Amino acid sequence: MQTIDQLQQQIYDYLLNIVRNWTPADVLAEFKHLFIHHANAMKPEVQSCLYEIIFFNHEQEFRYTLKRSCYILINNWDVRRNRELIQQLIELFADPVLDRPTISPTLKRLRQWLRDFVGSLDFQELKLYTERHDAQRQQWTSRFASYLLVSQFANPQNSIDQRQAARRLSRHLREQFKFDLAHYTALSQCSSHPCRSLKNPTTLALAETEDVAEEEIASQRILQLIKRIVQRRSFFGYSNVARIFLSQTQHLSFQAFKQSLLTYLTFGSNSPEFVQMLQTDLGEKLLPLYAERDGQPVTDALLLRSANRLVDYLLSENGKEPSLLFIRMLSRGNAMRLVIVLLKIVLLCRYARVHLETRIADIIRYYEQCPEQDCRWVINFLEMLHITLTIYTENVQYTLVNMDYTQPVYPPSPANLETYRIFSQICSTRLRPTGFAQITAPSTKPAYASQFPEGRIAPSPPAEVLAGNKISYAVPPIEQTSTPA
Repeated sequence: MQTIDQLQQQIYDYLLNIVRNWTPADVLAEFKHLFIHHANAMKPEVQSCLYEIIFFNHEQEFRYTLKRSCYILINNWDVRRNRELIQQLIELFADPVLDRPTISPTLKRLRQWLRDFVGSLDFQELKLYTERHDAQRQQWTSRFASYLLVSQFANPQNSIDQRQAARRLSRHLREQFKFDLAHYTALSQCSSHPCRSLKNPTTLALAETEDVAEEEIASQRILQLIKRIVQRRSFFGYSNVARIFLSQTQHLSFQAFKQSLLTYLTFGSNSPEFVQMLQTDLGEKLLPLYAERDGQPVTDALLLRSANRLVDYLLSENGKEPSLLFIRMLSRGNAMRLVIVLLKIVLLCRYARVHLETRIADIIRYYEQCPEQDCRWVINFLEMLHITLTIYTENVQYTLVNMDYTQPVYPPSPANLETYRIFSQICSTRLRPTGFAQITAPSTKPAYASQFPEGRIAPSPPAEVLAGNKISYAVPPIEQTSTPA
């Protein structure tokens, strides 16, 4: 008698063979005969393997087998760019036979299991591979599918086929958003391209109106937000402050590091109320964290664990519902400030980003049943986080250029950002790994001065004061807003 693993492997090997050698129509027909109708399969031995799993009432093993079988097909079709076949695969689960009564105990059990599968989260995860191509069926959550897919490939309980498919599609969606954002920021500033002809890659300041003037105002609000974010991406911006912080704290004990970490996270905020909230509420959880390691030096592994716990405290502690700190921050209009804090964590430890995006997926799942207009405050936060992470961690360099010769190059403050335009270009590298092993303290010499002696490029001047390589609170922070509207 064969084990469950042996039965499953025969099914996987068979599907892998036919998807590589048969026509797509024949593959879909065979999948339907095997899993939906459970009759007339071309290879009876494989149908018998599935029958044994059903007969011995192994529902969880059946669902795992069904999921992995789907992802075997999805992986192969996605690599060949045959994504319309994925939609046809999903449509097989709408077969009327699933609701047809039967006297066969095996078929009755199979159909009930299939109906349960269609109503499960597993099936919703499958539909992520098709909803992006169907605008009429899209929910607001589909715009953040890249985060939902991260939670799939980060889950070790999912099959290797599902994790590979999720990673590939998540990367594709991230790349698509990166180029859409760069394209939008470039053309929306050109008078020859009216706003109505451009596709807004976000829903921030979305105007459902026929008034062209209102749409232009909405577009300008988005550009203002992007300029404020780009304004801080400079030689002495968040990325380099993170490196300076790590270089200063790499020899501290873990207890001293945690105290300095709170200061780093609130550094540059222009809201005393927000600073107090973060230091009090987050400090209560951070300072006792891993207390048994307080006397030890901070390692990269301990940094990663601490960064992941910070993400939990700020977003979702149990992976099911938002944390109280998350709700408090957003309800008080601190969405952008929370985005900056999360960015600072990612810049300290790049590998914490996977955990961050997994927790974002948990928040999306929590609010997915809410109408879009009822959770607009959450959606605005997600959009701002998406934009900020794209600007700071992808390989597109955004630069502010002063278009008014009568204005000084520095500083590009919120009051005069209208005279600046955003330019972008592809760079050779993305966000580099961070951690104590990669730290090289930046020079205090303002190297940009020789690079742009007479130019109008404004990468934001070094407002931080570096005294003995120590950061002081002399940073004029960017104007923080909860929404761009």
